[in-house]
Amino acid sequence: MKVGIDYTGITTPFYCNDGKGNYLLHKRSKYCRDEQGKWDPGGGRLAFGYSPERNVLKEVKEEYGCIGKIQKQIPPHSIIRKLNGKRTHWLAIPFFILVNPKEVKINEPRMIEEIGWFKLSNFPEPLHPGFKHTLKKYRKYFEV
Repeated sequence: MKVGIDYTGITTPFYCNDGKGNYLLHKRSKYCRDEQGKWDPGGGRLAFGYSPERNVLKEVKEEYGCIGKIQKQIPPHSIIRKLNGKRTHWLAIPFFILVNPKEVKINEPRMIEEIGWFKLSNFPEPLHPGFKHTLKKYRKYFEV
């Protein structure tokens, strides 16, 4: 059975920022399981036995090699989309995370092609469809 396809997956996406209106995004590499070449803020499947808060901080450290501080959480919501002709369903439990830009690095070079800091008004394209969905529905949370 495949998570997100045969049963609902749970993910903890995060929106790393510097507290000054700049958001950290990364471009997914050709080695990612899906959405290669799309810009994504980051996230990961909820690990067994982890709280969403513990999981999201673990994922920030894994992807960007830095310690983050939880600022706030967006309401959990479903992200349903088609991937390779199959319907997928993930429950997102998203967090805004404050990070120090000087500590951020590409900590998963196989999966992350490049990183960049962007204002809400200048996000790069194409965006990961899950992030695009959240951004459209919860844009007010991103506005500083």
